[in-house]
Amino acid sequence: MAWYAYCITEQQGLQNGSRARRPFPIENLRGVNGASVLAYPSGEFAIVVSEYSPSQTLTQQAIVDHARVVSECFRTLTVLPFRFGTIFDSDEALRRSVRANRKTFLETVDRLRGKAEMHVKLLLKDGTLEEAILEELPNSVGGEYLRKLRERASRERERQTKARALSMQVHKLFSPLAEDVICKRTDSGGMLIDFAHLIESNSVAKYQNRYDTATRHFKDCQVTITGPWPPYHFMPGKLRTVSGGN
Repeated sequence: MAWYAYCITEQQGLQNGSRARRPFPIENLRGVNGASVLAYPSGEFAIVVSEYSPSQTLTQQAIVDHARVVSECFRTLTVLPFRFGTIFDSDEALRRSVRANRKTFLETVDRLRGKAEMHVKLLLKDGTLEEAILEELPNSVGGEYLRKLRERASRERERQTKARALSMQVHKLFSPLAEDVICKRTDSGGMLIDFAHLIESNSVAKYQNRYDTATRHFKDCQVTITGPWPPYHFMPGKLRTVSGGN
């Protein structure tokens, strides 16, 4: 039997402190391709899974289904989300993976217990950046080419400096426990900075209330705050792999 995996959690949270020996259904929850969702016990953990057949196709809707299952579990449990498309070929492959990473899972559950992920997105309309993107370099190498190249490099440094300054200001305003920052250009020539923040779950309302302060402080930016989300960006960087599992 192959299993599609959504997340891992503490078994006691699903069983009111007791431990099961066999997979048991999680009521009122459907997974990818409409499949039933089960909790597969493995020691102190339970892996949230659905039965999976290699003939099944993982569609765009499956991405939504995966996220929904993880989010529903996150409402009442500490969860460690698996990447979309994680499949274990057999019961033994699933159990071996948990055993191989048991210490990391224990440490991560303990670190993320009572935590949530929030996102702050700053969209900055940068006219100089837009000009840099639209302006083409000369076809031939020469003085003009080198001048344009230096201008581009200068604008890129300005962009990076601006991004670092905004990052420091956002960190100071929201004071997260941990953060992950992604900065990228938009198709329209602006700059999008996405801050993933790890915070205490009981401080979500306080975090959201800082939205007005953020919009006043970052006047040249479009500010968006979303969450709480499961801690996708704060999982351990590397897990031990075992044969028979993806």
